[in-house]
Amino acid sequence: MFFNLRSPEEKVMMALKMLLVKVALSDIGFVLGVAEATVLEWLRRAAQQAEQINAHLLRDLPVTQVQLDEMWNFSRRKHAQQAGPDGESSELSADGRQWVWLSFAPEYRLILAAFVGPRTFASALQLIQMTAAVVLGVPCFFSDGFSCYLSALIEVYHTLKTFPRTGKPGRPKQPVKEPHPDLVYGQVVKKKHKGRLQALVYRVRCGSKRLEKLGLSISTSLLERLNLTLRHALAPLVRKGGSFCKDRTQMRRRVVLFQAFYNFARPHMSLRVPLPEQEPHVLGCIQPKWYHRTPGMAAGLTDHVWTLRELLTVKFEPIHNQSGSR
Repeated sequence: MFFNLRSPEEKVMMALKMLLVKVALSDIGFVLGVAEATVLEWLRRAAQQAEQINAHLLRDLPVTQVQLDEMWNFSRRKHAQQAGPDGESSELSADGRQWVWLSFAPEYRLILAAFVGPRTFASALQLIQMTAAVVLGVPCFFSDGFSCYLSALIEVYHTLKTFPRTGKPGRPKQPVKEPHPDLVYGQVVKKKHKGRLQALVYRVRCGSKRLEKLGLSISTSLLERLNLTLRHALAPLVRKGGSFCKDRTQMRRRVVLFQAFYNFARPHMSLRVPLPEQEPHVLGCIQPKWYHRTPGMAAGLTDHVWTLRELLTVKFEPIHNQSGSR
């Protein structure tokens, strides 16, 4: 990360910290006295490091449920120059509406996968593929009412139903993809009137028997709360702000850096556990009451809260040289 950089390490880490606490790129350049292009180069290096961390640590995760959601955002302009009839950007367009796609394990508060792209079936499929690559088995999936999720899930988790030849003239019937027997997918559909929420409708699209057996409830509330955390952490996601990204690549780098920071270097209040009561050593001294944990600690991926320096400098062996343990 810091190899062959002329700037001091403290200045680089300060710039990256400011990127993670909703400070605009122009403000960082003004405070630290560096060019915006320099900060973007530091961000590129940090994003590469974050991708390596995700590739080495987010593997074979035993999660029981996954929440899916997409968060509205835009690059350069709110409507792409080559937007479709519904206003959505195309796959090749880097401007206009660029949604932040997230998959989230609520039991660990862990961000499993993050992706930036248009609101299309291809983006939904890529999110499901990225999630399937890091989890064990077939977890339960819950999302909003976006119609593309079910098709994307069946594309990844399916069995092929074949048909025997009938001996009649004509082409034989092609195999059909059916949902995997263990696939569970539920939706939370919001009914609104004039912008106000009227009711929540819960739908089980597949796997109702397994869902009832597991005793899980359909919910995306924790991922919705994560969306708020993201909007309070990254300046380009602030609504009605002037700090939007100029292209999709820069937004992806910020999101992947935040994913690694959130999973391994940011303690989560709901994951903390109480410390055993101890006799105070000094009268009047405040004693800690909680043992703070990150999502990575809750999932058993690490045993301590990482510092930002550790996040940016940690090294791993190549995956093909590693054993089954992390």
